[in-house]
Amino acid sequence: MEKQIKKFLEFLETEKKVSQNTLQSYERDILQFNKYLDNERLNYTKINQDDIKEYLKHLQNIGKKTSSISRSLASIRSFYQYETRTKKIKINPTESVQAPKVEKHAPSILSSQEVELLLEQPKDVDLKGTRDKAMLEFAYATGMRVTEIISLNVEDVNFEASNVVCKTNLKQRVIPIGSLSLKALKEYVDEARPILVKDEDEKALFVNINGRRLTRQGFWKIVKYYKEQAHITKEITPHVLRHSFATHLLQNGADLKSIQTMLGHSDISSTQVYMQFQDDSIKNIYRKAHPRA
Repeated sequence: MEKQIKKFLEFLETEKKVSQNTLQSYERDILQFNKYLDNERLNYTKINQDDIKEYLKHLQNIGKKTSSISRSLASIRSFYQYETRTKKIKINPTESVQAPKVEKHAPSILSSQEVELLLEQPKDVDLKGTRDKAMLEFAYATGMRVTEIISLNVEDVNFEASNVVCKTNLKQRVIPIGSLSLKALKEYVDEARPILVKDEDEKALFVNINGRRLTRQGFWKIVKYYKEQAHITKEITPHVLRHSFATHLLQNGADLKSIQTMLGHSDISSTQVYMQFQDDSIKNIYRKAHPRA
């Protein structure tokens, strides 16, 4: 099975162009499944639906969350679909297996006052403060995911049009940037980034103090640091800023369809935690609705 897992992962990377995070998630789930099959002395080509259901029960018994179990089944199902297409097996044992229902919890969000307090913390009196102010303003202004933000290059920002082009795999979306964020970002790009960057070939928009592309961990640490500086008791992650972005737009009159487009959700159901919608121009909606536009 190891050989087939390797081929499947190569297929995901080269043909499907999935992100490294997604690829690692698939790999983790399928290797865990393979280990279980080895322990149970089961051949992956000969198992049936009952075996898959037993595996899901096993995951539940060892304390895995419902969301993790659902994700594991999705990974295994994709693997077997690949095996069926490449004719390594005839019958997909995951075919009719139902994923456990995942309870949808209301996303954690900050109030407008808490956002203001957080964004006031970085002081643009030094290079790091200027970068951090630009970065936090940008995260809240665009609602982009951490991975998307740290993957940006300077050329992805259009200061004249006040927007940023977010590229995810083969897709891309254009997101408006509010005036306060744009001002902080321009100050960072013009005054701080050229000093931070040591290699003129570095294209990353947000860089660390060594002048290299900022990492996910680096981003999280910065958010955590300013959360503590602001004495906010709520747990704040970059994703909480994303949730707050969407919720505050909705509370100020934006329609759900526009929010879906800005967040990059492929399915409207992913955005429906933020409520109902009507239609209009994205840029006008953003300008009218975003608290810091």
